[in-house]
Amino acid sequence: MSITSSLRPRSARGPARESAHPERYKWIALSNTTLGMLIATINQSIVLIAMPAIFRGIRLNPLVPSNTSYLLWMMLGFMVVAAVLVVSLGRVGDMFGRVRMYNLGFAVFTVASILMSVTWMNGSAGALWLIAMRIVQGIGAAFLFANSSAILTDAFPSEQRGLALGINMVAAIAGSFIGLVLGGLLAPVAWRLVFLISVPVGVFGTVWAYLKLEDRSHRSDAKIDWLGNLTFAVGLVAVLVGITYGILPHGGHAMGWTNPWVIVALAGGVAVLAVFVAVERRVQAPMFRIPLFKIRAFTCGNLASLLAALSRGGLMFMLIIWLQGIWLPEHGYSFADTPLWAGIYMLPLSVGFLLAGPLAGRFADRYGARPFATGGMILAAATFLALITLPVMFPYWAFGLIIFLNGFSMGMFAAPNQTGVMNSLPPDQRGAGAGMAGTFMNAAMVLSIGIFFSLIIIGLSSTLPPALYHGLSTNGVPDAAAVQISHLPPVGSLFAAFLGYNPMAELLGPATAHLPHATTAYLTGHRFFPALVSGPFASGIHAAFYFAAACCLLSAVASWLRGPRYVHSEVEVPVEGAELAEAA
Repeated sequence: MSITSSLRPRSARGPARESAHPERYKWIALSNTTLGMLIATINQSIVLIAMPAIFRGIRLNPLVPSNTSYLLWMMLGFMVVAAVLVVSLGRVGDMFGRVRMYNLGFAVFTVASILMSVTWMNGSAGALWLIAMRIVQGIGAAFLFANSSAILTDAFPSEQRGLALGINMVAAIAGSFIGLVLGGLLAPVAWRLVFLISVPVGVFGTVWAYLKLEDRSHRSDAKIDWLGNLTFAVGLVAVLVGITYGILPHGGHAMGWTNPWVIVALAGGVAVLAVFVAVERRVQAPMFRIPLFKIRAFTCGNLASLLAALSRGGLMFMLIIWLQGIWLPEHGYSFADTPLWAGIYMLPLSVGFLLAGPLAGRFADRYGARPFATGGMILAAATFLALITLPVMFPYWAFGLIIFLNGFSMGMFAAPNQTGVMNSLPPDQRGAGAGMAGTFMNAAMVLSIGIFFSLIIIGLSSTLPPALYHGLSTNGVPDAAAVQISHLPPVGSLFAAFLGYNPMAELLGPATAHLPHATTAYLTGHRFFPALVSGPFASGIHAAFYFAAACCLLSAVASWLRGPRYVHSEVEVPVEGAELAEAA
């Protein structure tokens, strides 16, 4: 058999199907995969803004301490399952066809969206149903994440991949911010629309992908690494679950990092991941291709992506809390209106992504990823330091300019970095490599949220209780009630601000019965709590931004160490040919 025929991709549709012209097909692949990434990441964030309406719709109060775990899993369950499965599904795509797995992901995602929108249960049962369907939705999204970059890399020549992957990556990241605005617009109308909006897009994308996408991948015939999949899933789930519950209070502490179950989950997860690495070094067809880390461009690109995701993952939550809990109420917005306006005021972040991503990806095709990825991370570090200089009651033009530059810098980094990673991979390892890259990014996003929340809560724990006690007692609240409220875990106030709730009305409760009406109205209005929490919040968020800036600078170093532009050979030289060349 000739070299050309042995490397010819096998179509997922069979020989009867006529292939599209390469010049036309690459744009079909780009438009469909971009749609898939966009709808998946929109759903990753759309519930953040719509959470109050969703919980009211199923008649569940998210501020009750026993319901906090439902709130966390509604937000993080999607990301956790995507992080766990994306490597395995990328490897499955290499074995059975990337387009076939991508089509399956679109269908699973659409069915889960339908089942979420028709929820008939209330209370805890309704919350558990939504969480379960969010996990199924995350499984579908993992199929899309794992195979979209590999499909584009197969469809585009190496000199045009930067533009294609840049558009795809910008759609993925911008979707998380577009979801905020959509959630704010749809949730007040009907909370089911938050999930129903994905259904027509999902049906269209599934049919379009089935009819038009072609499997042009180089299949790798291998068995599924069941032991590797099991140890990887158990280890990563344990670590991410430990991080998730570490945010919650435990045993009189503001957070749960001293909770024995959290410690066991983190330590056990790390131990199982160590077993996973040992397994992958010994099995014949591992799911996690450790030898790929011998490629410097692949290793440095993934390290840079992980550090960038650590800096970026918690940013969205911090900005939402800043806007919804403090800045917007202080500027006259009611707590009920803050979710929508928070999404609107964060639009400069998305605009920056949308402008920089395709341009940087196009330039990376010509000059390589290193200058743009490195420069983007240095600029991102500068924007985090600039956010620290802003007063809590900032002028919006300064805030808008800084987050625009932050989005622009992340766009400068994301597209070239993804292009550099995908160009460095052998053709038959693109699905596995894309899945590995996706796992690093998604796991770092969950870890980032845990780190950002922890830093904020540490700042609030030392400064919020005395400020809360002083503010309540000076306004006539009985001393016993003021002491009790001031000693409640600050995570409750943090989640209240995140959800656009004013926690004072619920925290005060019966204590308002003995207060004058004017005092009660002031304490439960939209000015008292934001003014009270602004000082303690600033100390916590500054620590989070310093951490993010440090991650960006380390990411810049990793980006520079990737080396000059590197593209893996599209056609590998046979062993006999290599020996002849060496002899010559």
